[in-house]
Amino acid sequence: MIIDSLHNAAKYYGLHPNFKKAFDYVNQNDIANLEEGTYEIGEGLKLIVIVGEGSTREESIKGFECHDKNIDIQISIIGPETFAWKPREKCISPNGDYNDERDVRFFHDKPDMFFEIKEKQFTILFPEDVHSAMIGSGPLKKIVIKVKI
Repeated sequence: MIIDSLHNAAKYYGLHPNFKKAFDYVNQNDIANLEEGTYEIGEGLKLIVIVGEGSTREESIKGFECHDKNIDIQISIIGPETFAWKPREKCISPNGDYNDERDVRFFHDKPDMFFEIKEKQFTILFPEDVHSAMIGSGPLKKIVIKVKI
């Protein structure tokens, strides 16, 4: 897992060939005014705009998840947004089977920690990062860029 500000994004370009393309899209477009929905922004790159009310920690961790085929870059547009996190290697209580179509695996485990990102900050969540999000008190808007592995 990585947590940083958008102005430092270039430090992470070398971690995946599509990270530069993903952050270039963010820097070259008015992401604050994107409508809620899903956008194909390049080969192996999908951008999802999510708008909603923040939820409690208890409600959010019902969706404690990780992915096998994608890395998430989650960027706060309107926040702050709190995330729950735990390393996948420590999760021992699956919540159902892996859904290949949606690339999601859920867990009943409790998070090891919570962290917060503010506007123009991001987190990169790899397959080994079990997480839940949208924790907050008030309106939240974010983008999630799915980077195919």
